[in-house]
Amino acid sequence: MNKSEKRTKLVEKIETHLRMTARNLVKFDTIQETLDFTVESFQLEFSWDFVAIVLREDDILYPKVWKGGSPHFADSFPIHLSECSPEILEEGWDISRKKESSLNCKFYKLMKNERISTWFTVPLKDDGISYGFCIIGFHNFVPLISEVEQIFVEFGKDVAVAMQLAKEKEFEKRKLSSIRWVNENVTPGSSMEELVQKVLELSCQGTMAEDASIYLFNESENCFYLQSPLIGSPKLEETIAVRGENKLSTYFPFFEKSGGFQLSVPLVVNLKTVGMIHLANKAMGAFTVGDLELLKFLSNHVAALFENARLYLNEIYLKQRLQRIMGYQQELVKETLYGEDFDVITDTLSRLLSCSIILFDRFFRYISIHLENEDEYSLPDIYSLIEKEKAKIGKEKRGIWLGDLKKDSTSIGFWPVIGSGELLGYLAIITNKNAVDEVTNLTIGHALNVYAIQFIKQKLIMETKEQVKDSYITKLFEEKIEDKAKIVEYATLMNIDLYRPHRIAVLKLEEESLPSHSNLIEREAEKASEWDHMKEQLYLKYKEIIVTKRDDMMILMIPVEREKDLASSYWGELYQYLREQPIFKKLSLTIYMGVGGATDKLEDYYYAYKQAMHAYNVSRNGFPKNGPVIFDELGSYSLLNNLKDPELADLFLKKYLAPLMDYEKGSGADLLNTLRAYLFNNGNLKNTMDVLFIHRSTLRYRLERIRDILDMNLEDAETRLNLMIAYKLHDLYQSS
Repeated sequence: MNKSEKRTKLVEKIETHLRMTARNLVKFDTIQETLDFTVESFQLEFSWDFVAIVLREDDILYPKVWKGGSPHFADSFPIHLSECSPEILEEGWDISRKKESSLNCKFYKLMKNERISTWFTVPLKDDGISYGFCIIGFHNFVPLISEVEQIFVEFGKDVAVAMQLAKEKEFEKRKLSSIRWVNENVTPGSSMEELVQKVLELSCQGTMAEDASIYLFNESENCFYLQSPLIGSPKLEETIAVRGENKLSTYFPFFEKSGGFQLSVPLVVNLKTVGMIHLANKAMGAFTVGDLELLKFLSNHVAALFENARLYLNEIYLKQRLQRIMGYQQELVKETLYGEDFDVITDTLSRLLSCSIILFDRFFRYISIHLENEDEYSLPDIYSLIEKEKAKIGKEKRGIWLGDLKKDSTSIGFWPVIGSGELLGYLAIITNKNAVDEVTNLTIGHALNVYAIQFIKQKLIMETKEQVKDSYITKLFEEKIEDKAKIVEYATLMNIDLYRPHRIAVLKLEEESLPSHSNLIEREAEKASEWDHMKEQLYLKYKEIIVTKRDDMMILMIPVEREKDLASSYWGELYQYLREQPIFKKLSLTIYMGVGGATDKLEDYYYAYKQAMHAYNVSRNGFPKNGPVIFDELGSYSLLNNLKDPELADLFLKKYLAPLMDYEKGSGADLLNTLRAYLFNNGNLKNTMDVLFIHRSTLRYRLERIRDILDMNLEDAETRLNLMIAYKLHDLYQSS
């Protein structure tokens, strides 16, 4: 047999062997088995010194199977493609045919260190995808047969196809194994710790990772929290806060990225990321695409389990929380039945919600307060915010959150306390509004009802006390006091010393004008509400004042020593204080006040009250109409008040003013008021015109009419005196 025939026979042998090997490769289920068979078949059939299969993972080369070579061959890997000749993965790569520039290739140097003098590579490539290459080498020089180059290239394609099939089989097998393992080891009732442990064990088994951990996402806090237990000893952050940037790769640099020594895959349920599986330090080489695909499959399979476990834990937490809330609510309800103030309710609610609570009345004065330590320094900011936003708070019927109080986004929420359709107050809660969930809203709603009940209860108690007080105190102002001992006994229980000198005053509020579209019932209800508010203001400002009501008049009793010998100054200040209350601007009210004398014994209360009423009549009918009228300062009014026979006053009035009164009833002319202004301005026409806001000709006309009706000379001093006395008697004994 000549040399040519031997060469042809060798080529046929190699081709036949490679064809048979390729047929057998599709029988194997794993890549490892496929490549092991390939290398073994080469070693058994041919006397090659070195055979190895080097795989590519991204841009990294690492040996998968090899026969021959030194014990340190694998230690030279991994090798980055950038360190090798760009032609190393190309078809028919033969070092003997390459340029000198290729000799800088790290893989070439490795072959030289392994003392492989002749070698060639077979690319493992299918549909343009390179999986690596197979290398065949000899220690001694062996001439390469060019005819087999294409045969090996085709064989390389067959090996690549077989690898892909094996990979798919292996992946399916790993998936089935993973599902079976999960089903056998993870039960729906597993705790979160057990679930984390099992999933990490399975992840490590499937990818050969040495370190593994799981982060779960807390949506309310917008953070990933590291869960225990961990596998291995990874150095990881306990908390990863999500700030601004929503790309997961920002917080997990190895997010779904193979080819590295760490790998992160998300746990996703209904397109929502609920957590992250993180692996590190693979036992051999870098994490492959197969590892990534397996971990993705595993995460898809167990993500729902984590979500269910989280929901189960939330359900347990909510159940415990609701049980705690029910306990607190029983305390709150009990307090409304037996308690007499708001502080216990506020303290209980603060403990329940773990935040600061402030209760205000409807005029934004705080009634009850419980502050956490860190909120004590925020009180000035809170009051400033309330003052600024009063109008906005008042319009909101379901609650409103105002601006942040601190850097950590703590806000203040306001809810109106409403009972029987009436605004009773406001509940303020200082907390992070993002942490307020449905259970918290439910708790707040219940607390508002409890507060409303307590408001109504206290209002009923106060009204009852007021009614009892009014029924007893007003008996003091009767001409004949019955059952003095009982009145004194009740006053003592109310901490009122009736034998202490008091001054009596009466006042009444009257509307200057009533809007044509006004609802009278609503108007009266509003006036009653504002009247109550005014009483509250008086109690706050004047500590020892006693306020009661008789008919539509308010009666005030104040110890005389409070005046400090300056009755006019004291009562003028009190009058002005009342005038400054919002009620006057809101309802366009005028206040008329009369101040009587001082008491020394029980019988004096009636006379002091009568004096106050006479002073009120002067205030109501006299000039000017602002400020209190004090009986002791009335001058001639005091003398006229002591008339023993009121009928004399009536006769005097009929003689001097009755004709003018009778004329006014039919004409509608304001002659009675014109004459009063003229007399009390000493007949000065200019001053009278200024007071009445009328023209000189109008005033002259009116005075002529008055002279004709009364048939009197208004220039006569005696006539003027009698007319002025008639007006003063009218002020004292008749209310217009």
